Amino acid sequence: MGILDFLFGNKSKKIQDFKSRDAIIVDVRSKGEYDGGAIPGSKNIPLQSISSNISQIKKWDKPVIVCCASGMRSASAAGILKNNGIEVMNGGGWFSLSKKL
Repeated sequence: MGILDFLFGNKSKKIQDFKSRDAIIVDVRSKGEYDGGAIPGSKNIPLQSISSNISQIKKWDKPVIVCCASGMRSASAAGILKNNGIEVMNGGGWFSLSKKL
């Protein structure tokens, strides 16, 4: 186990675990950013709209992987979802996440 795995956990393993359970990928960038390139099949719910979409996200009854451009907005979104009882992980930047999927 490398030092980064020890400190931050193995994100690739967690992504694979979430994927194996049909996780939904939510991209929290703006619509304009999302339209410029995104992970196929992901859903675009901008960060400022996450709180108002909690009930819809809960209805999916699946784990959620959030992503954005760098991982900052998705970290905020992950916190909001986790505080609302949704199993979530921060996938970080969408482009790097797409390579791990």
